[in-house]
Amino acid sequence: MAVTDEAQANAGVRVDSWIWAVRLTKTRSQAATACRAGHVRVNGDRAKPAQTVKPGDEVRVFHAGRERVVEVRRALAKRVGAPVAAEAYTDRTPAPPPREHVALAAVRERGAGRPTKRERRELDQLRGARRP
Repeated sequence: MAVTDEAQANAGVRVDSWIWAVRLTKTRSQAATACRAGHVRVNGDRAKPAQTVKPGDEVRVFHAGRERVVEVRRALAKRVGAPVAAEAYTDRTPAPPPREHVALAAVRERGAGRPTKRERRELDQLRGARRP
């Protein structure tokens, strides 16, 4: 008895393969590395690369400095075109904060040397660090 591709896809697929197939990472090895490092969560739990995902699961991927929250709509085992990949998940990623709410980073001129005691206090105050 032959199993159709649709029935097989809805049964479940490896999470690293799915992340790569829907183009959340560039390579499958990057997806597997992210899983091993703990940057991938399926339904709130850390995922190993071989964990299966099926339609209805929530996948959180922290990659390239941001977290993506997606819901699996269709399990894909092989990489597909971008329009088909976009239909395989629902993006529930929250919008990034407005630029004015992003914390400012202290920047020093290159070659300015070590900060003075006064400058160090100003940098600590800007970062929000409190010293005793």
